[in-house]
Amino acid sequence: MKSSLAARQRNLSDCKDGIGDCDRSKLSPAEAVAVNSARRQLNLSDCKNGAGLCDHSQLTGSENGDVAAAEHQRNAQNCENGWDECDHSKLSPLEAGQTVAAEHRRNISKCKNGQETCDYSKLSPSETKMLADAERQRNYSACLKGYGYCDRSRLTPSEAKAIPSETKPLP
Repeated sequence: MKSSLAARQRNLSDCKDGIGDCDRSKLSPAEAVAVNSARRQLNLSDCKNGAGLCDHSQLTGSENGDVAAAEHQRNAQNCENGWDECDHSKLSPLEAGQTVAAEHRRNISKCKNGQETCDYSKLSPSETKMLADAERQRNYSACLKGYGYCDRSRLTPSEAKAIPSETKPLP
């Protein structure tokens, strides 16, 4: 008796979750109603989250609207975060502007960190100067402290004089 009850519960769970082996013929009428409701909610969740299997034909009109709004929001977030599955053509003008600003901030960060994906052509003259000044200061600090990458050829004469003698190379 216990194993048949467990098997019935497992079948009911499999039918509700859409995983495993589901034998609908073993469901009572009340269980079939519960399974149909659970499957509709699972489908709606899958559609809203862009995960799993989504059958748009099973959605009501208002659910389709909710799903479209969720898909639009997910696309806008993907674009702003620089993630895959971004369709720029589906962005509102405000979202497109936010995405451009976020892409610009990411590029500046890549440039500051010396990443090869930095695109200097997308920087303003003031940003280029700011990054050059920051790199000059980083280089000077590395030379002054004696650790990190130090390119002495990039030091000004006064910076070169300020380097302590113990960190200067021996002649």
